[in-house]
Amino acid sequence: MTAYDVIVLAGGAAKRLGGADKPAVRVGGRALLDRVLAACSDAGATVVVGGRRPTSRPVTWTREVPEGGGPLAALGAGVRLTTAERVLVLSADLPFLGPATVEALLVAAGEDGRDGALCTDPDGRDQPLVAVYRGEPLRRELALIATEHGGLAGLPLRLLTGELDLARVDAGPYAAFDCDTWDDIAAARARIREHGAVLDEWITSVKNELGIELDVDTDVLLDLARDAAHGVARPAAPLTTFLVGYAAAQASAGAGPEEAAAAVAEASRKATALALRWEAEAEAVGAGKETRPEASGEQGPEASGEQAGTP
Repeated sequence: MTAYDVIVLAGGAAKRLGGADKPAVRVGGRALLDRVLAACSDAGATVVVGGRRPTSRPVTWTREVPEGGGPLAALGAGVRLTTAERVLVLSADLPFLGPATVEALLVAAGEDGRDGALCTDPDGRDQPLVAVYRGEPLRRELALIATEHGGLAGLPLRLLTGELDLARVDAGPYAAFDCDTWDDIAAARARIREHGAVLDEWITSVKNELGIELDVDTDVLLDLARDAAHGVARPAAPLTTFLVGYAAAQASAGAGPEEAAAAVAEASRKATALALRWEAEAEAVGAGKETRPEASGEQGPEASGEQAGTP
């Protein structure tokens, strides 16, 4: 991952939300601002321009001058606290922004001669607050605009983007989706509950809530839960997955995320094999089959030609 700093613009009056504190509005149980911060967790410096509020990870706070002076003024305030060659600039109301989009922007901004890269939405509109800018041209153009107009307050972002050579990155249908109205909030909340998205959204939310940085194969855990429920009893599913997590935590104590994920996989494998053995025994009992060792494919001393008590 390319080194970068990030500026998140979390001010504004949110007039179309009736003046609500938009960065704190929850989608999928997480504040919009926290969802954005999760997409850029590997940034060097993280600067949030806006009123202070609780966040899921440490950030540096600042305010534009004057407060409510608009995105250019906010960007000018934030960039003073960054030092990286590339600066990711985001609004605080992007519920579906992910690390893949951030990486795509960083790669595009690294093209020779480019001043940065920004996302375009499905309608082809530029999204200057889902963008990566090279630090030097960003500071230069902000200074020139401030000199020409006597400041940055109240000025549109197009004064900046119109002077920079920016690559365009297709954001797809959701990465640049922002929440300006309550209808937008409702649409975002509905989407994360769609069949194809709800599980990943829930797992991500739980990991963020618990402070866990761990990528595991959820299909393995779901298969384990299914086998435990089918081969033992329905309550065995959640109890078994809890015990797998506990065992994995003990086995990987002090290790990194990769080792922890491997420990989960190994504990899941063992528990799955046990559940399948339980299921096989239950099927044998239900069919009235013998359950002596040889009936299950195991060999006792007689079957192997040995006699009990023979060394």
